[in-house]
Amino acid sequence: MNSEPPPIRSLLFVPANRADRMQKALASEADGVVFDLESAIPRGAAAEARANVRHALEGHTPDKAAVFVRVSAVGTDDFAPDVEACRHPSLTTLMLPQVVGPDEVATADAALAGTEARIMPLVETASAVRLAYELATASDRVAYMGGATGRHGDLGRSVGFQWSPEGTETLYLRQKVLIDVRSASVPNPLSGLWGTVDDLDGLTGFAQQTRQLGYEGMMIIHPTHIPIVNQIFSPTAEEIAAWNQLIAAVEEHEAQGVGAFRHQGRLIDQAHLLTAQQNLSRATRLGLY
Repeated sequence: MNSEPPPIRSLLFVPANRADRMQKALASEADGVVFDLESAIPRGAAAEARANVRHALEGHTPDKAAVFVRVSAVGTDDFAPDVEACRHPSLTTLMLPQVVGPDEVATADAALAGTEARIMPLVETASAVRLAYELATASDRVAYMGGATGRHGDLGRSVGFQWSPEGTETLYLRQKVLIDVRSASVPNPLSGLWGTVDDLDGLTGFAQQTRQLGYEGMMIIHPTHIPIVNQIFSPTAEEIAAWNQLIAAVEEHEAQGVGAFRHQGRLIDQAHLLTAQQNLSRATRLGLY
């Protein structure tokens, strides 16, 4: 791919049959929005929803949120018309549901030929958890991917786990998928989601755990979740200042021929320099530095 995928902290789902909500979502502070052509629209509304998606893509401007479209599963009758509706330069990412194997990612890649669109395979089946690395490496378009966690959702049905607010039953799933995704050099691992709309304390705790695991962002279902998720997945001014101080200290000691040294009570070496540089690069992509 020629272009670098935009960094995504918050990815907001919107039913594609609701044109009014779609426009509000694009104007929100979410980094990305998902126009959902799959599970969030009523039966019989596909044609209207596809027209809404096309209209939104044609009117999209770069100052608005990145556009993802969740299409119907590969192999269904709706897959091809869904993809055709969203083949547009404004499409950032095609989101693939119910993925079982890497051949489905390859099919989506072929369907996007001639575009710069990315792919996000959704981990909603036990097979997708087991084959996460294979899915992530099935196409160089895969830029976003991570472990799913929805309460009573597709993955819960496939695996059989019982959801809890603490997330212990999905912890291994999220970690396993994250390691596979990172190993495949997917630039922006995304996890999620917190399905209880009004429980903002629960959302905060879950988002903090997700960030601590190593994810770059998460999927969300309601606009009130946006500021919380954006804040948690953004480096603070204090962290940015500390990374700059560490880099300056390394450069100063290197000029003196010193490799490892103590800095603010910690032993610092080349590994810490690379981490600080990587973190500052992410802050720059987010427009925070």
